[in-house]
Amino acid sequence: MPFDDAVVHCRSESQARMLATAIAERMEQVELRLHPDKTRIVYCKDGRRTGSHEHTSFDFLGFTFRARAVRSRHGNVFTGFGPAVSKTAMRRMSEQVRSWRLHRRTTFSERDLAQWLNPIVSGWMNYNGRFYRSELYPLLRRINVYLVRWMRKKYKRLRTFKKALAAWDRTTRQYPRFFAHWRWVPEF
Repeated sequence: MPFDDAVVHCRSESQARMLATAIAERMEQVELRLHPDKTRIVYCKDGRRTGSHEHTSFDFLGFTFRARAVRSRHGNVFTGFGPAVSKTAMRRMSEQVRSWRLHRRTTFSERDLAQWLNPIVSGWMNYNGRFYRSELYPLLRRINVYLVRWMRKKYKRLRTFKKALAAWDRTTRQYPRFFAHWRWVPEF
């Protein structure tokens, strides 16, 4: 029997337990079942709620939902329960960036690299950066580090770090949207 995932918000723990039983029964009727390792009751602890509970966060669709600092539309900061890219999703993206071996693709031009990378990185930014985009900044900076390594290998005049850094600053100022992620993180 295949597994399926669901997220349900309840007002109380007793309501959550009752609903978990009802959902499990209904899924059995349609020949599905809840994944035993993933099924749990999570306490959505935020600034208004107190107490200690076994589970206070969960992952769903590449996001980790947990208590985080939130800014209201009036500028006030409070603790809310919200999503940001999960560690698992970050690890997958990070492994993919590493597998590209950008610094070794010296036969590519800048335009070739941008045409290849921009659709992938834009997709990550649009999906994973929807909430707490700053969680993606380390990954995007890492792409920039690989691009600097690529520049230093491709252009002999930029072999020294100081010259590569000057060229990087010039390029990111002159073409701030050449690579999709430069909109958020032009530095490395």
